[in-house]
Amino acid sequence: MKLTPLNKHLLLEPVKAQDKTPGGIVLPEKAQERPRQGLVIDLASDSKFVDAEKVFGTPPVKTFVGKTVLYKAYAGSEVKVDGKEYLLMPEDDVLAVLEE
Repeated sequence: MKLTPLNKHLLLEPVKAQDKTPGGIVLPEKAQERPRQGLVIDLASDSKFVDAEKVFGTPPVKTFVGKTVLYKAYAGSEVKVDGKEYLLMPEDDVLAVLEE
């Protein structure tokens, strides 16, 4: 099944929460911090990132697909498709693109 975002939304695959501290202590699920970053899987065709070259002076839209972005805490709606979890969120909830 294919999920296509509409109305200026992005489809993200959220990054898994860390289950250990840097010191090696295993964290219970309730103590794990909710991740605030995810991998862009797809964008709505009316997204402002479609015209990213004109708006931001950056390369065209498809370069955003596959990028990791930071988003607001508790942003988006969780969706499960074929047993895999995704987030659908408005483009305005994206705060930054992580560059390597």
